[in-house]
Amino acid sequence: MPGKATLSQPEIVPGHPIEPDTPAFAEPWQAQAFALVIALTEGGKFSWNEWAAALSQQVHRRDAAEDGSDYYHHWMRALETLLVEKGMASPSAIEDMTAAWQRAAHATPHGKP
Repeated sequence: MPGKATLSQPEIVPGHPIEPDTPAFAEPWQAQAFALVIALTEGGKFSWNEWAAALSQQVHRRDAAEDGSDYYHHWMRALETLLVEKGMASPSAIEDMTAAWQRAAHATPHGKP
């Protein structure tokens, strides 16, 4: 379908074997970030090509981990970049929201809602 994101089957992505019963995301925030990008592309806020270019730029940074363990951190940096470029958020709004989230995370006992 034109305009729809197409992802490869996980078992055919080189270097990323998926074992049965293995979660697709290591942390809930990764799934939320993934879903947010899909929703924004489907909502026409930016194109999948724009997203792919922004993510590629982050993944190929010199400070990227060779094992890909920081992939979703790159995902978030790419999303923040596009939000600013498209005028959906200012850098200060992103910083404020990040700080508020970190305060809430530190104030919430782990393992409890």
